[in-house]
Amino acid sequence: MEQKSKVLDLLVVGGGVNGVGIALDAAGRGLSVSLCEMRDLGSATSSNSSKLIHGGLRYLEHYQFRLVREALAEREVLLAKAPHIMWPLRFRLPHRPHLRPVWMIRAGLFLYDHLSRLKTLTASVGIKFNHTSPLRAEITRGFEYSDAWVDDARLVVLNAMAARDKGAIINSHTRCVSAVRKDALWHVTLEDQITGEQQVCKARVLVNAAGPWVVDFFQQALAVKAPKQIRLVKGSHIIVPKLHDEPEAYILQNEDGRIVFVIPYEEQFSLIGTTDEEYDGAPEKSSISEQEIDYLIAVTNSHFKQQISRQDIVHTYSGVRPLIDDESANAQAVTRDYSFAIDRPGKDGAPLVSVFGGKITTYRKLAEAVVDGIATFFDQAGDPWTHNAPLPGGEFADAQQLGSELRAKFPWLPEVVIGRYVRCYGTLSYVLLEHTDSLASMGRDFGAGLYEKEVEYLVKHEWAHSAEDIIWRRTKLGLLLQDAEIHELECFLKAIRATGDMTPEPQVA
Repeated sequence: MEQKSKVLDLLVVGGGVNGVGIALDAAGRGLSVSLCEMRDLGSATSSNSSKLIHGGLRYLEHYQFRLVREALAEREVLLAKAPHIMWPLRFRLPHRPHLRPVWMIRAGLFLYDHLSRLKTLTASVGIKFNHTSPLRAEITRGFEYSDAWVDDARLVVLNAMAARDKGAIINSHTRCVSAVRKDALWHVTLEDQITGEQQVCKARVLVNAAGPWVVDFFQQALAVKAPKQIRLVKGSHIIVPKLHDEPEAYILQNEDGRIVFVIPYEEQFSLIGTTDEEYDGAPEKSSISEQEIDYLIAVTNSHFKQQISRQDIVHTYSGVRPLIDDESANAQAVTRDYSFAIDRPGKDGAPLVSVFGGKITTYRKLAEAVVDGIATFFDQAGDPWTHNAPLPGGEFADAQQLGSELRAKFPWLPEVVIGRYVRCYGTLSYVLLEHTDSLASMGRDFGAGLYEKEVEYLVKHEWAHSAEDIIWRRTKLGLLLQDAEIHELECFLKAIRATGDMTPEPQVA
């Protein structure tokens, strides 16, 4: 944990997508910023989503037009900022007898198209399914529209890297134990979760972006009552060998009105989810239930020719979404909108900013709105700037061209590895591959093309600490690695941590 002797302008608690987005925006406006995350960056809600950048077609049913319009506008912004970890994806909506009439769905898709400006995406169309379709024979017609896919965990890490590049101090595995207002400043006690070391830092503004723990933070670190309440809603997913060879995703609406996506995933798999269940346990202990597994299998099998069973499941995950408590009758109807509250006792009190709700698609707008509010406390704060700024590795126009350039410079690198590097790292691939001239110079292969060189890069530049950080969040190679390979990777990480040779690169305080 880096020492902080000076008074910070801003201390952000929470290393999910909202927290790192706020840290990046504020650092880019000239504020001194530090962020602490009690676990790995993006290790909770932000890495357990459906991996979509979308307006939320189903939100139109709940008349959330402003949220949908803002999300659709952000969809275009994000696709331009990070083309390595986001790309357009066409969605097919099969029409079945229990759904709304065809004319009504067409009207909804027309509205969805026109709430956005479709700069890079194509408009919706009606389609017919024939015998070549992966859907069951009785499903003969449907619709197709555009949204986008994102590697959610890497989105978090790239925002943290960009914040670091702007001077922010990023401390993962660091818990905020307590925060007390004294003399117009926050005196914050931080604890390194690996060494147990504690230190006190001072900040002019404190941001509570703790996600599912936003209310707990009030109770445990601040010892006061939260100004708003949230509803924890669990969303679970299963991953199976791919159900079809088509590039499109499918959006399935069940008889109960719930939506399940079937999304092409990591070349060889299909990602199926999500569920929506009220959750009242510890967020870090959420896991898929037997009932959720049965539900996702049943919905999938009612639509696809290729039937699946529990034996086909390669991996599962669950995330807890902290949604604003709008008193909706069921979890599916709870708003995905966001809000934030600024508490400042008196004219000179130290401000506390608390973030509630939100979704990945609108994280940048949320961060911009929060920092706009914070900027009123600082005369030196600059103007909003993140709209057109690419995220690290996103400084390229065409993924195929970048792949060709990497093949030309590193012809000895396996094709499958080059393709994965383009999707994970973009132009950061050149940083990863510095001082390499052969496959031997990459070090040992732990399996599935995960070489020592990549592991060392992730430890040094991306705050990776454990095998789990690397195989499930920095990459998705956990889908391919065997237990023995994962154990070997963990032993390697333990060895380099013991020597201290691979400490993260120093940051500018």
